[in-house]
Amino acid sequence: MWYQTTAAQILGIQYPILQGPFGGGLSSVELVSVVSNAGGLGGYGAYTLNPEELSDIIRQLRVATDKPYNINLWVSDTDAAGGNVSDDQFTQTQELFKPYFDELGIIMPEKPAPFNTRFENQVEVILHERPPVFSFMFGIPSPHILEQCRKLGITTIGAATTLDEAIALEAAEVDLIIASGFEAGGHRPSFLASAESSTIGTFVLLQLIREKVKTPVIAAGGIANGKGVAAALTLGADAAQIGTAFLATDESNALTVHKQMLFSGAAKYTRLSRAFTGRLGRGITSRIATDLVHREKEFLPFPLQAQFISSLRKAAIEQQQWDMILFWGGQIAPVLKHTKAADLMNALIADTSAHFERLKA
Repeated sequence: MWYQTTAAQILGIQYPILQGPFGGGLSSVELVSVVSNAGGLGGYGAYTLNPEELSDIIRQLRVATDKPYNINLWVSDTDAAGGNVSDDQFTQTQELFKPYFDELGIIMPEKPAPFNTRFENQVEVILHERPPVFSFMFGIPSPHILEQCRKLGITTIGAATTLDEAIALEAAEVDLIIASGFEAGGHRPSFLASAESSTIGTFVLLQLIREKVKTPVIAAGGIANGKGVAAALTLGADAAQIGTAFLATDESNALTVHKQMLFSGAAKYTRLSRAFTGRLGRGITSRIATDLVHREKEFLPFPLQAQFISSLRKAAIEQQQWDMILFWGGQIAPVLKHTKAADLMNALIADTSAHFERLKA
């Protein structure tokens, strides 16, 4: 059967279908448990959580499902040298964004406090709580961390946006590799070269990796239905990860208007931008992202840019100025159909099965 893949066996799941883990508060225990209980692998994006919050989420997931689930962290969670920026750099960013703050009638925020990385403390929770699956982006954890995961029976998944990154992940002996295509919504998790120079489509990247890497590969980006899953498996993937389609379901923690936007005509138009967080990410095209193309050098580094613009985002939501917000979403959004996660899972399984049954016939 199509679903009896190496990845499914390694992960201990019935169907090689993964729900993309959403950071920034967009994940939910409910969504993860629905996907995992249906035979896939639910994923929780936890890079913004402190250790206590992360422990609590893992404990909630244990109650919600007795099936495998995935906790996702960011190896590199800051681009700011020393966690800070100079006063001159902050003033430059203030001047660039001042018209938008003025338009919304809100005061310019103070300079963000220095950011201290959370990753090492978060990993301590992973090793203590032992979730079934630990996935990571924006780099590779230390050999010591990966060795501890192996000893504790925690399956590891790393994300690659280029062939070189996949080769590096295989050398680190991760269990599975995500081939993250540039069609995907959210941040581009590049770590060996700039995100702008690492924009390879999912199915091209998948084939490149399969030629050179023996580690099982998960295709991610531009997949939202059974045809996409079948295409990924046909090209050599051992599983498919689906983000935008699950983000749009009732069970995700995205704002209602965010979900409505993903089902609207606006979803036909997406853009990669650093304007909202300081790292390159894809979302539905917004006025700010369009206005500030090629002004990236005037943004603050991640995550200080996200902290700086948070009050603008809050005011834009309150005033329903949707063109000032980047709603995360991938290029595949216009084909979305399902608002319930269980319905989406059932359709993914049924449509993929139907595709391979037609080929057999």
